[in-house]
Amino acid sequence: MDAAATRFTEVRWFASIDSTNRYLLDEAARGAPEGVVAVADVQTAGRGRLGRTWTSPPGASLLVSVLLRPRLPPGRRHLVTLAAGVAAVDAVRELAGAPAALKWPNDVVVHDRKLAGILAEASGDAVVVGMGCNVHWDEPPDELRGIATACNLCGTRPVTRERLLEAWLAAYDARLRDLDGVADAAARRSATLGRRVRALLAHETVEGVAERLTEDGHLVIATAGGAEREIAAGDVVHLR
Repeated sequence: MDAAATRFTEVRWFASIDSTNRYLLDEAARGAPEGVVAVADVQTAGRGRLGRTWTSPPGASLLVSVLLRPRLPPGRRHLVTLAAGVAAVDAVRELAGAPAALKWPNDVVVHDRKLAGILAEASGDAVVVGMGCNVHWDEPPDELRGIATACNLCGTRPVTRERLLEAWLAAYDARLRDLDGVADAAARRSATLGRRVRALLAHETVEGVAERLTEDGHLVIATAGGAEREIAAGDVVHLR
């Protein structure tokens, strides 16, 4: 599917912006329709989950956000974020030939090294989904060495940000049209299921084996005591 045939019909590309997510949240408040896309060569205040900073050398990563207005109950909105991750895995596998996988809930990894991160933020009936995917690094920054990677470092084929953007938008649109199948697709691409994990929640920590995903994309962890815990949101650490 060509991205031009999707809901993502308006792409706004910036040389520099503080945050593509922030920009589209403001546009949503002004009434912008679903399907607006913001892309930047540089973000001066890029964000990840839990308030973390997302940094990238200029032009080295695909920094993109999309504006959606999904008609979903709150309990199923997580599928919109999960669909973005599935689409990112598929786009990277197809174009870069990298063995990408999905680390629940929102990271794309290659051999446990982070390749991409996804952040969704809601405002009213709008959801802005942002992705930062490392495309071409000469080498990992010192502070990320051993924990992050880029398409050119882990793949077998060269890829540009423009081609990756088009492939991701096309794959994401297709997943959004079939949200009922997203949890199964995420499970098949998972780097988390079957592993010992530690889930860092707001007021507690849950440790055990990541067993399965629910139809809403929540993670089910089997604890040492034999109980199952369903996690709707949280930070997950893969344990050795």
